[in-house]
Amino acid sequence: MMPYQPRTYRKDGRSQDLVGFAVTAAETDLYVQAERDLTQVARQAIRQARQQVEGHITLRPEFATALQPLQPPENPPEVVRAMYAAAQRTGVGPMAAVAGAIAEFVGRRLLKYSRQVIVENGGDIFLSTGVARTVAIRAGDSPLSGRVGLVIPGGHQLGICTSSGTVGPSLSGGRAEAAVVVAEDTALADAAATALGNRVKSPEDCETAIQWVKELEGVQGAVVICEATLATWGEFELQPLAVGECQ
Repeated sequence: MMPYQPRTYRKDGRSQDLVGFAVTAAETDLYVQAERDLTQVARQAIRQARQQVEGHITLRPEFATALQPLQPPENPPEVVRAMYAAAQRTGVGPMAAVAGAIAEFVGRRLLKYSRQVIVENGGDIFLSTGVARTVAIRAGDSPLSGRVGLVIPGGHQLGICTSSGTVGPSLSGGRAEAAVVVAEDTALADAAATALGNRVKSPEDCETAIQWVKELEGVQGAVVICEATLATWGEFELQPLAVGECQ
């Protein structure tokens, strides 16, 4: 699990049609938006997800430190299974998918009580929306940071995850200010964002990295920002934003 980092960007990410609330348990700090306050449901789901991951690390310590995929055991818990699968599809260690896997685990439980749910876990998002949403891309010191966003049409349920080699606690072998992946499940988006970012050492690598991520089954879109260079691919529109505008 990663140490806590202040979520200063959250003040700009609130949707006017949903109720927003922060939920924490140990090092996990989520910002959730739903049709009503579901704090207690979300907190219980976080605890369940963390118990699955922490329990598995006790049984298999290398799960916490591996930088390459591991062979999964038979019948692992739900969150752990998603992390193993995402790692195998992207070539990274399973913990690269932990934030996305927990976000989706919590989000799916909230969908029993709310038709629309957004769960953000340190910049990794599980989204189930009935209306169009614009997700701003934060990219550190890049002049493009906060100036573009992905438009997700209504009727979608997916993961949108970001890795950075220059911002925050993410372990990255690259230098991208932001490597963003949209995928059919949030654990996959999280692991793929890490693998995508690892491939960007300089602005010249952006297009090559995008060509790589296009070949991953289940990935629906991606954006890479390195310094003032942006490369993108996928079915979702990339929209210019005014400062402070998102979701």
